[in-house]
This record gives sequence, C-alpha cells and structure tokens, in this order.
Amino acid sequence: MPTRRNFLLSSAAAAAAAPTLALAAQSSQPEKLPPAIAALTNRHAEAVPITLAEREQRLERARALMHQNNIDAIVITTGTSLTYFTGLRWGQSERFFAWTLPATGAPFIVCPVFEEGRVRERMESKPATLPSASTTRVYTWNEDEDPYQLLAKALNESGLATCKIGIEERTQFVFADGIAHASAALTITSATPVTSGCRSIKSPAELALMQLANNITLAVYKACYQSAQPGMTNRQFSQMVDLAYTRCGVTGDASCQVGEYSALPHGSLQPQVIQEGEIILIDDGCTVEGYQSDISRTFVLGDPTIPKLDKARKVFDIVLKAQSAALAAAHPGAPCHTIDAAARDLIAAAGYGPDYKYFTHRLGHGIGMDGHEWPYLVRGNTTPLAASMCFSDEPGIYLPGEFGVRLEDDWHVTEDGGKMFTPQSPSLEHPFGKI
Repeated sequence: MPTRRNFLLSSAAAAAAAPTLALAAQSSQPEKLPPAIAALTNRHAEAVPITLAEREQRLERARALMHQNNIDAIVITTGTSLTYFTGLRWGQSERFFAWTLPATGAPFIVCPVFEEGRVRERMESKPATLPSASTTRVYTWNEDEDPYQLLAKALNESGLATCKIGIEERTQFVFADGIAHASAALTITSATPVTSGCRSIKSPAELALMQLANNITLAVYKACYQSAQPGMTNRQFSQMVDLAYTRCGVTGDASCQVGEYSALPHGSLQPQVIQEGEIILIDDGCTVEGYQSDISRTFVLGDPTIPKLDKARKVFDIVLKAQSAALAAAHPGAPCHTIDAAARDLIAAAGYGPDYKYFTHRLGHGIGMDGHEWPYLVRGNTTPLAASMCFSDEPGIYLPGEFGVRLEDDWHVTEDGGKMFTPQSPSLEHPFGKI
C-alpha cells in the first residue's frame, strides 16, 4: 500500500516508471514489473464460452417476445446483438449484411456475394456457434444489385410478404432506410422489445462471465493502486492498468483523473500528475468472452490525515451510503427509477442537491455484452426489475474546481434483492480494504 514514506521518495522514480513498464510489456519479463502487477496471473482459462445450446434458447426466447409484441421478424445487421444471437462478429461496413430471424421459420442471411465463403466458413466452424446453421439460408447480392429488394424477396419466401419488421436499434440509418423502402408491404418498428427483452435477463453462464470480469477488474485496480507512485502521470497510470489486464489474459482499460479533473464525470484530456493528497478517480473495466465489467474507485495516495481531505472524506461517505441505499432499494418488480431516487434523495438530503446539481448523471445503466445497455436506472423509467438483470450502481458528487467522488460496482437482481459482484470500497484511504 502507498504510504507517506513512499511519497517522500524522489519523484524521479515515477518518471522512470513508464519506460520500465513499456519495456516489460515488450519483453514479457515479470521481473521488470511492479511486484503487485507481476503477481497477477492469466485467467483466460477460467472463462467458459457461451454454448450453441444457449444460443438456440435465445432464438426461442426472441420468437416468444416477437409473438408478444406482434413483430413478424427481426433484422440485425452488425454489432453486439448479432454476436449475442449468432456468435458472428461482423465488422460494420457500407455494404448491407443482415441476419434475419422470423417469428416462425428458419433464419436467413443476406450478404454480398463475395462474402458468402466467409459466412459459410463461420456457419460450419467447429465448435459450432451459429444456431440453426443447418436450416439457415444465405442470399447473396452483387455490387450492382439492390440488397433491400433481396431482403424483401427472402421475407416473401419465408411467408412474410406483408409483415412488421423489427429493426435493431444500432442499425445504420442507410440500412434501416433501405429496408423501410424495400416494399410497401413492409412495416418497420423497433426490435428493442425483443433484443433487450432477451439480453437484459442474464443466464447463469452470462452471470459467471460477468463475475469473472468484475473479479479481474478489481484485482487489476488493486495491483495498480499498490504500484502507483508520486509524480506518475494519469496516462502512465492508465498504461499500467492496460498492462495489468494483459497479465490477466484479457483486454481492458481505465481512465484516470486527478484532483479538480475528477469533478468531470468522464474526465479531461489535460495532462495530469498524481500528487500526495490529491483525489484520484479511475473508471472502466475489461471484457471476458464478450461480457464486460465497469468499476470506478476514488482514492488518495500518501498521508491520509491531511486536513484538506476532511471534506473529501465526508463526500466519500455520503456517496458510499447512496450506493448502499440504491442496492437496498432493488428487488424484482421495483421500477428502475426508484433505484435512482434512493441514491439521489440521500445525496440531496446530505446537502448536495437539489436534483442533478452535484450528482449530475443517472444512477446506473444495464451492462452485459455492452458496457451500457438496456435498461437504465434513471428517472422516468418505469421498467420493473427482474431477476438476473445486471446494472452499474454509480452515484457521484462532483464539485467543479475542487474534486469529484464516484463509486461504481456492478450488481445483479436476485429473488432476494440486489447483489454486488464485487465488495464496495470502504474508504478514501483504503479503497480495497486494509492491505
């Protein structure tokens, strides 16, 4: 753990830290790393991928939701929802590529003719990832042809000449517009009731991956906290986090904001230097088999008894109580907005209101394969919580020109209430408990 004695060491040590870490990253020699980071181990083998059987179940869940919402088919072009349902990872392009799932019948793919080989390679891969691959038909179009007319033809051959099509929310406008004008017999609507309806309820396999991602992030943060030095820049700290994630066998990152810049919830581009007694706010997470973590910690290095930190300690305690209040308000059936209100009301009552004045953002967001996804813990959202939904819980108080404090942990809804994936941060001086 960083101490006042460490802070009294020459800041030249920090100036040397970045090249040392860079050398260690290039050479993969643990002896060149700070001991706490060198002690991290590769945890990739702990991750159990999502199975083909689970993806088949996702298709059945999607079809049930399509029937409930009077949607005849959903069209997904690229992005996270495509990977969620099919296991395919397909880069965004100006060329139309779409996987379509009818409420009744087999799915089909529309793609450029020169991509058919790549599509079929993935359909036939071992282990298999694409559900219903044996019955999935591939329609191809040449560069001088209209892919949207081809989509309309494929729908017609699936018995959906006249139908309501759900478009995934992150579909490029040019694609959504092309689908909308492909046929006067097609009606366009949002696919969010289906895609979010599936993705917002996590399976035990998904929860296990998210637990691992959160465990790794907390271990990385702790190791980097133990390795921080006076005079280190915020960018050097972030680079150290990147390297620590590499040691763990995953990809991840963290922003680092110091002093007055911690009052900006998403930080500043200004170069910053870590000093004794300055607030440090770190945020972000890692990805494990496509599932994400998102954790924030606020702490100080050096002598914890510095008088100027008295105000920061009081603010930290308020934010910690607000985080706990939000978690305590969570249970199946509770509207999303009540979780935000539990934290916001406590912060306002402690003198940091009204409303969004110092707690400037919503209480939290859904999380899973995307860092931010449906549903959101925000005023006005009446969506009821359900077991196995996952969220961030991240209240904050931001004092412009002074400092900001945010505490963020991910959690999931159980039949008995909310449950954190990771322990809450107990104090400004001991963000990971006494070490």
